[in-house]
Amino acid sequence: MEFLTHEFALYVLAGFVAQLIDGALGMAYGVSASSLLSVFGVSPQVVSATVHAAECFTTGASGISHHAFGNVDKVLFRRLLIPAVIGAVVGAYVLTSIDGKVLKPYISVYLVVMGVVIIAKAFTRVPPRKVTTHLAPLGFFGALVDAMCGGGWGPIVASNLIIRGNDTRITVGSVNAVEFFVTLAASITFFLTIGLTHWNIILALAIGGVIAAPLAAWAAKHIPHKPFMVIVGLLIVVINSLRIFKIL
Repeated sequence: MEFLTHEFALYVLAGFVAQLIDGALGMAYGVSASSLLSVFGVSPQVVSATVHAAECFTTGASGISHHAFGNVDKVLFRRLLIPAVIGAVVGAYVLTSIDGKVLKPYISVYLVVMGVVIIAKAFTRVPPRKVTTHLAPLGFFGALVDAMCGGGWGPIVASNLIIRGNDTRITVGSVNAVEFFVTLAASITFFLTIGLTHWNIILALAIGGVIAAPLAAWAAKHIPHKPFMVIVGLLIVVINSLRIFKIL
C-alpha cells in the first residue's frame, strides 16, 4: 500500500517510544509526538488534532493495561474525569481561534519547576498520602492545556499528584486511564470544528502506541519508587528545558 513507506515506519516507531514513556511514567506522549510533527511543519491546530486522534487508540490500550495490572484508583479516576473532559472540549475549541504556541513557554517553565520538585521529593522522606483535594481544578487545567498545546495532561496532572504524595504507580495508572476520555473529547471537538487530516500519521502513531501500551503498564508496576520519581522528574526537566531553549 502507498502509505506503508519509510516515513510511516518512523511514525510507528515514534508512537511506540512515546507511548512507552507515557504509559510507564504517566506523561510525555503528547509532548514527544507533538514535537515530532512540528519538525515537519504541521500547524499547531493540526498537530494537536492529529496527536489526540492517535491517542484515542493508545490511551485506550494503556488504560485497559493499567487496569489489568491494578494501577488504577477508581475514586481518583472518577474525580478527575468530568472536569478533564470539560477542559479538553474548551481547550480544543479555543485552539481553533488562538495560537496555542503563545502558552507553551509559560507551561514549559512551570513544568521544569515541577520536575525539579519531583526529583527533590525522590531524595526526601515524605510520608505517602492519598490526595483527595483540588482534583477537579487540576483535571480541568491539565486537559485544557493538553488540548491547546498538543500535550501536557500527564506532566501537569501526574507530576502534581506525585509531588503532593500520591502513590507513583497508582497516579500513573489513573492519569493514563482518564487520558483516554480527554483525548476522545478533544478529538471530537477538533473533528466538529476543523476536521481531521493526516490519517497516515494518526494510524502510524496509533499502531506504535497500542503495541507499547502493555509493556509500559508492566514497567509502571515493577519499576522501584525512587528511581521512578527521578526518571519522571528528569524527563520533565529535559524535555521542557529543550522547548524553552528552542523558543528563546
